[in-house]
Amino acid sequence: MAPLASIFAVEERGAIVLRAEGSWLVAAAEQIDSRLRALRLPEGKQVRFDLAGVDRLDTAGAWLVLRTEQALTARGNEVAVTGVRASFAPLIAQLRAHGAVSPRPHPIPPHHTFIGFLARLGEVTALVLHRGYTMLGFGGLVFATIARLPLRPGRLRLTAAVVQMEQTGLDAMPIVGLLSFLIGVVMAYQGADQLRRFGAEIYTVNLLGIAVLRELGVLLAAIIIAGRSGSAFTAQIGTMQINQEIDALHTLGLDPIEVLVLPRLFGLVVTLPLLVFYADAMGLLGGCLMTWGILGINVPTFLDQLRGAITQGTLWIGVIKAPFFAAIIAMVGCHEGFNVTGSADSVGRLTTQSVVESIFLVIVADAAFSILFSLLHV
Repeated sequence: MAPLASIFAVEERGAIVLRAEGSWLVAAAEQIDSRLRALRLPEGKQVRFDLAGVDRLDTAGAWLVLRTEQALTARGNEVAVTGVRASFAPLIAQLRAHGAVSPRPHPIPPHHTFIGFLARLGEVTALVLHRGYTMLGFGGLVFATIARLPLRPGRLRLTAAVVQMEQTGLDAMPIVGLLSFLIGVVMAYQGADQLRRFGAEIYTVNLLGIAVLRELGVLLAAIIIAGRSGSAFTAQIGTMQINQEIDALHTLGLDPIEVLVLPRLFGLVVTLPLLVFYADAMGLLGGCLMTWGILGINVPTFLDQLRGAITQGTLWIGVIKAPFFAAIIAMVGCHEGFNVTGSADSVGRLTTQSVVESIFLVIVADAAFSILFSLLHV
């Protein structure tokens, strides 16, 4: 049962007195609120809110008192809160000091307004343009360093490049192969399910071969490497940045681009085309086994149909994209690593950001290649 609380208005000496009695607690807040809203007081008259009869008061009750005081003041009444017990005074004072009562208790956040939306849109646009500018500058620095290598070929660290080839290529073969195999299985199953309606199940092989060799193989391998190796580049270089190892390289007279970026860039540019070829083979293997299982197309028939569906150029269209995708992934990963500031939060945030940016730019580059090949009728 809710504690008893009451409020009633009387007129004394030309002023209206609101006498509060009982326990003004949260359990009785709904009852008190309805009674306060039911009061019809004349505007412009002096009002005295008498709390002498209040036995118990909590935050909800004090908030109702201050809300009523503010509402009456806004109407032009002169309001005074009296009879406040010494034990209640700090609570009311604290609520009043912190502005707990407002005519708009839930104001609209600035970014939810139209002006706020435009401001946020402008900030994001400026940030994207700035990031594009810095990334282009970093790319120019890397290519300028590469252009100097023929003059001093000994500065290319082949051992580090081979280590990167192992980490980004050989170690990535299990996950790339598994996912490519499963994508081939899914493509064959879905293609066969649709083509069976037209009695053209044999063309599942054509669909699978063209899709895997031209697009899916290279795109899947690039996305996996972006999530696996691109993030590792950012985390490794970012950790070195926090530990001031980059500054130590400058102190020793070493170029961080030559020491950290070029081995990763060359290692990934070499290994990604090989991974794409491997992904293509695993995707076709998965599709071959699936068509054999659900359509009864044996391996020799699958290979004969595949030979008629594709040309040598179909394979190379996918492989040619791989070095460009590798350069994008390595450049973005290293660039974000150098942007890390002195905190672990920065490493995590920029590692995630490098993966998102790499995948986005890879897909944009793939779309550009598709348009180019379409214009060239390849």
